[in-house]
Amino acid sequence: MLFSEVIGHAATKQHLAEMVEQNRLSHALIFLAKEGSGGLPLALAFAQYVVSLPPDAPVVEDLFGGMTALAPTPAYIHPDQIAEQPAFQRAHQLLHPDLHFTFPVIPKKSGDKPVSADYIEEWRSFLQTYPYGNVYDWLQSIGAENKQGNITSDECNQINRQLSLKSFESKYKVLLLWMPEYLGKEGNKLLKLIEEPPPNTLFILVAENEELILPTILSRCQLVRVPALEDEDIEQALITRSKATPEVAKQITAICEGNYREALHLLQHADEDWNSLLREWLNAMLKNGPAAQVKFVEEINKLGREKQKQFLRYFNHLLEQSIRIRVLGEENIKQGETEKDFAKRLNKIVSVSQQEAIIEELDKASYYIERNANAKMLFHALTIKLYHIIQNKTLILNN
Repeated sequence: MLFSEVIGHAATKQHLAEMVEQNRLSHALIFLAKEGSGGLPLALAFAQYVVSLPPDAPVVEDLFGGMTALAPTPAYIHPDQIAEQPAFQRAHQLLHPDLHFTFPVIPKKSGDKPVSADYIEEWRSFLQTYPYGNVYDWLQSIGAENKQGNITSDECNQINRQLSLKSFESKYKVLLLWMPEYLGKEGNKLLKLIEEPPPNTLFILVAENEELILPTILSRCQLVRVPALEDEDIEQALITRSKATPEVAKQITAICEGNYREALHLLQHADEDWNSLLREWLNAMLKNGPAAQVKFVEEINKLGREKQKQFLRYFNHLLEQSIRIRVLGEENIKQGETEKDFAKRLNKIVSVSQQEAIIEELDKASYYIERNANAKMLFHALTIKLYHIIQNKTLILNN
């Protein structure tokens, strides 16, 4: 993967390139990035770039005791030109002998002591098809179902063995360790190696939650904070990579909050009419009574967990937009007219404090859905809660 194939993050890419150009590359880096912001593809592109750099020319002693290089020192190669290097093709295919990977795995059968190498083919396929995926996506792709992934003690031993060897052909040996949060106390086995690695050994850790990383590991690494993606970058990526229409791309970008993984999920269901469904729910809640509420709950129950979460997220998005309209004025809100009109109507129904209370309830509901709550019971209870929050301020949302 080239830097140009990674969505956004121009400043971070420039910073990484300058670290190599100015010979300031730390032996251990942690890319800290929230889900869907591109920490893994950015780290992968950087690892492939570093491992594809040509090795330094051999140096020999001359007749008078001096040291002489057998060839000129390789010039700095910018990441945009690394694809021209012979080693890049192997790195791009994830076959380079000096590029190693560690990631959470599960036992293939009871009693197994799994290591990442057991799943390397699945890992290559995952990176090539779904580089913005999260741990849940990865574990489901290897059939984990409800099993917990781990980076095991045996994996840490394997890392120590691999990185104690000399590199085969590259200047650097590179280990990309995804989700160090899954190391647990076993990560202490890596402390000495991270603190005093063999020459030209590079650790690249990719994490989402700084608080779950062992402090002893965190203190030994240079932190690279990867910000959430800019709306413009996500919108453009949806149009050029996923062939979304500009209108759909703009709507999805407004909801996904810098999370490109979430944007791709939303795009899969872009044909869903969340606006009409939300209008039906509010009318059932505020005007049409219990029969209409039961009908809505039956309808939402059939959608499945992912769509239910997206529906709640859409409602949350409209509430947030309605608050922005209050504060900034509608002329400063970049939304389609349908959504903007709905957000303005929400402002007539509820006050800011009521909107905040509803957002809190929607967040709780999404949390419980993620954990397999009974959808019928949840939406019945949520309907009652929201009714009591907005009672005495009812305005029916007609077309």
